[in-house]
Amino acid sequence: MLIKTYCAAVNGLEVTTVTIEVNLNIGVLYHFTGLGDTAVKEGRTRIASALQQIGYKFPHGDITVNMAPADLRKEGSSFDLPLAIALLAANGSIECEDLERYMFVGELGLDGRLLPVRGALPIAIKARAEHFKGLIVPAQNVREAAVVNNLDVYGMENLLDVINFLSGKQQFEPTRIDTRKEFYEQQSRYELDFAEVRGQESVKRALEVAAAGGHNIAMIGPPGSGKSMMAKRLPSILPPLSLAESLETTQIHSVAGKLGRDISLISQRPFRAPHHTISQVALVGGGGSPQPGEISLAHNGVLFCDELPEFNKQTLEVLRQPLEDRKITIARAKYSIEYPASFMFVASMNPCPCGYYGDPTHHCVCTPGQIQRYMNKISGPLLDRIDIHCEIQAVPFSALSKLQPGEPSAAIRERVVRARKIQEERFSSLPTGEGGGRGRIHCNAMMTERMLHEFAEPDAQSLDMLRMAMERLKLSARAYSRILKVARTIADLAGSEKVESMHIAEAIGYRNLDRGDWAERGV
Repeated sequence: MLIKTYCAAVNGLEVTTVTIEVNLNIGVLYHFTGLGDTAVKEGRTRIASALQQIGYKFPHGDITVNMAPADLRKEGSSFDLPLAIALLAANGSIECEDLERYMFVGELGLDGRLLPVRGALPIAIKARAEHFKGLIVPAQNVREAAVVNNLDVYGMENLLDVINFLSGKQQFEPTRIDTRKEFYEQQSRYELDFAEVRGQESVKRALEVAAAGGHNIAMIGPPGSGKSMMAKRLPSILPPLSLAESLETTQIHSVAGKLGRDISLISQRPFRAPHHTISQVALVGGGGSPQPGEISLAHNGVLFCDELPEFNKQTLEVLRQPLEDRKITIARAKYSIEYPASFMFVASMNPCPCGYYGDPTHHCVCTPGQIQRYMNKISGPLLDRIDIHCEIQAVPFSALSKLQPGEPSAAIRERVVRARKIQEERFSSLPTGEGGGRGRIHCNAMMTERMLHEFAEPDAQSLDMLRMAMERLKLSARAYSRILKVARTIADLAGSEKVESMHIAEAIGYRNLDRGDWAERGV
């Protein structure tokens, strides 16, 4: 008897419907075709054990299993459940008239339990697009899959529950989630707030400008000055995620297996802070079984690199392309996958190896050559892609104990959101392809050169100021563009239609790392 069940293969963020065909004849052999990896082929052993534990027998006979399309590589253990159902149906143990109306996904434990799998959300989206009546998933995946409307999603604890449901012996209700209610309820809950940061008004201003325009920022200062503390609070002043951004972000975390059991949607912007020993593959993604890297997990959020010069230089260099294109393409011999990577890059660093160069309260023990070599660990092209360079000094205890709590994140976020709305209105009339392959432009950091001439053209006075800065600091053409983008954001925060000299002056002040005299001057 020939039986078909349906599941899905996830490659990157792309999902392909897979048809599992089982043909049972008289004989004793087991044939498998369909380009499955080791985990897929080992499913036969897990299925046999699971069936024995729930009182069923593995079918005896000449069994041929095919997973179509046969030229698509299938990886992982999520094919256990649909294969088990197909084998039972071919053996006559299950009688279900509308088996083809369901999509199945799940790994089987040896005792018959259904174990969670990766990618339940994109699979659910695919199931709805393919007009399946329902999707059966492990109970631990049901909340993320049930986010998809107009699809009956059933969360099952074990294989016996699935058999009883398909046979009509037991009734199960699909899981329903009010997506919008859950999304908006959790959206404004932030554990960290800028009200806890005392002093550092100039740094908080730089972070506000960065948040308002989606700009990358680097903070340079001695240990204990609050660089990490403020970076961790940056998501609390960013504009709230839209529902579309939330679904896109949740899909990435679902594929990576980073969603908890009780999480249906990621409602706050991600904050990823990889350790400086991270490898290139872990940062950008890929591997033998391709997975999203940290830059994709930070999509629509923040990627924070603490102690930037301590990262491997070659690892940092792989950031250059995604910082520019806001996506990462991973090409290997067996696959080519594209992941989104539109994130704010935030870096912190000490001004020298000992950390106290220019600090008025500590003596620096580094030589000028050591300082220069330390700064040279970060390449010029990477620095060019960081829009804002912000110097920071530690707040003395005498001043720290007297300062009042800082401005709360909600007040800063209100100004940021107002500036972002101005930018969205400015770019709303532009065609989707205007971003040079990066999707629709929605913030100043994404502006192209043509847009700079249209929306951030400096006046004569500002142009003279820029010319002097370019000559004195020996800035690159890319740094020139970054200054104009930041100036446009500062003007938006001020509610100004034109970019004026005061906005240019502040933007130039955020290019401190472009100066070539770090080892010869006081900070």
